[in-house]
Amino acid sequence: MAHPVNESGAAAAPKTTFSAPVVVPALLVLGALLVLCGAFPDLADRIFSSAQSWVVGHFDWFYTVIVTMFLVFLILLACSRYGDIRLGPDDAKPEFSFLSWTAMLFAAGMGIGLMYFGVGEPLQHYLSPPTQLAGTPEAAREALTSTFFHWGLHAWAIYGVMGLVLAYFGFRYNLPLTMRSGLYPLLQQRINGPIGHGVDTFALVGTIAGLATTLGYGALQLAAGLNIVTGWDTSTDTFRVGLIVVVVSLAGLSAASGLDKGVRRLSEVNLILTFVLLGFVLFFGPTVFLLQAFSENVGNYLSGLVSLSLRTFAYQPAQDPAWFGGWTILYWAWWISWSPFVGMFIARISRGRTVREFIVGVLLIPTAFNLLWMTAFGNGAIWIDTHVAQGALAQSAGNVDALLFRFFEYLPLAKAVSWLAIVLIALFFVTSADSGAYVVDAIASRGDPRSPVWQRLFWAAVLGVTAVVLLLAGGLKALQAMTLVAAMPVAAIMAVLCIGLWRGMKADVTHARQDLSPATSFWTGQHWRKRLEQIVHQPTASDVKRFLQKTVLPAMRDVAAEMQRQGIQAQVQDYSEQEAGAETGTVRLVIPTPELRDFVYGVRPIKRKLPGFMLSEVADEKESTRRHVVEPITFFADGREGYDIQYLRHEELIADILRNYERYLSVSADQRTVLLNRAPGHAEGA
Repeated sequence: MAHPVNESGAAAAPKTTFSAPVVVPALLVLGALLVLCGAFPDLADRIFSSAQSWVVGHFDWFYTVIVTMFLVFLILLACSRYGDIRLGPDDAKPEFSFLSWTAMLFAAGMGIGLMYFGVGEPLQHYLSPPTQLAGTPEAAREALTSTFFHWGLHAWAIYGVMGLVLAYFGFRYNLPLTMRSGLYPLLQQRINGPIGHGVDTFALVGTIAGLATTLGYGALQLAAGLNIVTGWDTSTDTFRVGLIVVVVSLAGLSAASGLDKGVRRLSEVNLILTFVLLGFVLFFGPTVFLLQAFSENVGNYLSGLVSLSLRTFAYQPAQDPAWFGGWTILYWAWWISWSPFVGMFIARISRGRTVREFIVGVLLIPTAFNLLWMTAFGNGAIWIDTHVAQGALAQSAGNVDALLFRFFEYLPLAKAVSWLAIVLIALFFVTSADSGAYVVDAIASRGDPRSPVWQRLFWAAVLGVTAVVLLLAGGLKALQAMTLVAAMPVAAIMAVLCIGLWRGMKADVTHARQDLSPATSFWTGQHWRKRLEQIVHQPTASDVKRFLQKTVLPAMRDVAAEMQRQGIQAQVQDYSEQEAGAETGTVRLVIPTPELRDFVYGVRPIKRKLPGFMLSEVADEKESTRRHVVEPITFFADGREGYDIQYLRHEELIADILRNYERYLSVSADQRTVLLNRAPGHAEGA
């Protein structure tokens, strides 16, 4: 579909990029859910609680096995040759620095959860452990091991699988950055029909519901903290709704400023303040004990990882029959329900990184921080309860909303650090909401990057309204139960995504093994004077533009004309005169191929720094001021890194095009069932 262009030739931003077959059903389902939870909360609670009991009773083993398989799958990919594949063209560079990338991974994934459950979960496990005697050192050890298990490698493996699938298909094959794209190996062209719309609708509703639940927890904890620090009456619905309105308004402003400015900066501030709070607890808490406990906790977690991963309590049920379903299985379902949101977000920020770098970063960095955080706050709370508070902290464990601030009361500078925690919770609140608005808008727009600002503001408002309704209706627990049920089909879909990803990477490696020597490797020495002139006098942007117009385009048009005479559809796309947009300066020959990626032979000007020892800098003082040189570099549809063709003439270019086309046909014949075709209507290219 053609889009209107402005005077500069760039595509004008559309008034809306909403995909109606996705947005309309999603809003109807979401509206029905809110009516049910808001108008009939008791009925909703009974329905979802019964469904939760049935799923836990019959399919707890499924959640246990599938989540462990995700972790094993990622480890195998990272250790295999597929780990070298880059998420994007071979020459792609990461868009964000490593620090910014890490900060956004952390803030988008589990920020509010760490603040809410950092003290609450270990303390509750200590008071009601699955197998040990409550209140004993063994219970404390098991409490931290269970907490590590819930917040460690398995949780991030769920996010990692979804994120890697979306990043690979989105940046390597130019499919839309939505969940339906990861299902292409299964659905083929049906991703653009009702089934694909249904998949994205389900992802959209699940993402909004999961985010709204977390925002509800954030509002409760923020209100509890303000009550303790200021003495205000924050238990009223009016106050809590006001909190959500203020924070979501700030999130809307942040989302409107874009991913790079808004989410990145807030994420970096979050990370700094989080380290400050963590350092405070480590320094003013029982420091030596916490460091000893961290070492032992990590050892217990790693040594028991296999048995924990596959534990279902089949031979020895937990002391509390509801423990396994209410903690481990609920966590796995929660992370799975969040995976379209977090997976899409980390995919968006990971373009240019290798598969191995992605997996190692996503699995290890957030996990290491989570484990240190849970040790500092969880072990710190248990130690204070047994050595200082004499059980008083445990008596307030039932009120998780205020538990973090009760914990701070036993540390120095309690009020100041409580204010810091309130600021941090608010920032996490804003970060989750604005990154959520960004991702929800991407799902609703099928990944269209030209989404207008008002759409992100709209989704921020939807998230706020959903959180408000659920908070007022007391529907958070019912929504938790619904999340556990709804996550099961998503988990099955994710298993299929793993199969599709493996097949796509296998095809990628097959391509890479083929002969990829540049066309200049068969240069015979003809026109050597012309080539020497080009070597000595490096080309400028105008030289490359002239080369594209006078040599490359005529060669492509001759090949296209001959192919059309032989019944092969071929077209030449000329963007060499375009001054703005992603395709600026490029030309390419495209041959559509049913059920396979199109054949693309493209050339684009690439600017690189001029080496300081170039002959032209020494011979001509005026040329010594030139800092860059521009070269015509090839690009292809399969992500291969191109090469310089500035020395080729008309016939040699045709020979290079045909050589690549012959290679394309030979590989396609072997991989026809596994190669992925790009989605119609989306631009192909490197």
